[in-house]
Amino acid sequence: MAYWSREQIQQARQMDLLTYLQRYEPGELVHVSGSTYCTRTHDSLKLSNGKWYWWSRGISGKSALDYLTIVQSLTFPEAMARILGAVPEGQPLSPVPAPPVARLPFALPPRHTDNRRVFAYLTSRGIDAEILNHCIKSGQLYEDGPHHNCVFVGFDGDTPKYAALRGTLSHSTFVGEVPGSDKRHGFLVAPSGERHTVCVFESAIDALSYLTLLKLQGRDWRQAACLSLGGIQRTGTSNPAKLPPALETYLQNHPNTQKVILCLDRDGPGIEAARAIAAVLKHYEVVENFPPQGKDFNDFLLSQRGIPRRAKTRGGDAR
Repeated sequence: MAYWSREQIQQARQMDLLTYLQRYEPGELVHVSGSTYCTRTHDSLKLSNGKWYWWSRGISGKSALDYLTIVQSLTFPEAMARILGAVPEGQPLSPVPAPPVARLPFALPPRHTDNRRVFAYLTSRGIDAEILNHCIKSGQLYEDGPHHNCVFVGFDGDTPKYAALRGTLSHSTFVGEVPGSDKRHGFLVAPSGERHTVCVFESAIDALSYLTLLKLQGRDWRQAACLSLGGIQRTGTSNPAKLPPALETYLQNHPNTQKVILCLDRDGPGIEAARAIAAVLKHYEVVENFPPQGKDFNDFLLSQRGIPRRAKTRGGDAR
């Protein structure tokens, strides 16, 4: 029988999931916002502040050991070997793939009777009312019934396929996605007619902030194509750079695109992601357009409008 010392078990239990994924499975790690991440396989499994929560299953944990035994269904010896990178004497071990998990059916949350809280929240973030009304009328933005979250909808043609969520209540730091969301179809504010340039953002709020900044500069915001990726994926030597699914789909659907402006966050993950995306887009003109001030374009918009910054999201589950 395999034997693990008390010290080895203690060492394994001390490894949090974010550290484990960064070290052993960087391709599974997708940056959502701030210090919040999700996994590529389970987009409703969120990591933040050393803990993880699998929203679609109502399961939570703290350590990588919990994740491997609960989510990936490894045995305890298999999980120990995965974390410590060694096989105990007498316990030959071959990699056991995690059982496939079927994608949950996607359904938009029910709508509230009005969009009052969403409108008030997003205008408090400096976003222009005309732009919000445009998104609401087009069905891209609404307030959900149960929790009064902002719902940012992504479409495949006329069919909703993706929805990002943002809490609106004063105490809320909730950021998430509707279970079953297809990240190939991100939130997109598109102009009428084909454009040769697309601006790419990590979040819908940053995209709307950028459009507001264009309007403040006296430019026609209706002529800009702004795409939200719904978060970014960390890259590394064991994780070959790939286009984010939303951007890949956009470029496939808009073959006349010539220029991609990367308006990602001005932080470590955002800069790293911009470099990785630019390396893949060899046949496009690529511009890295980080916000001149603050971490993201909403920070910059708030500074331009003289609005105090809100506390940054830390991936909490409060609604």
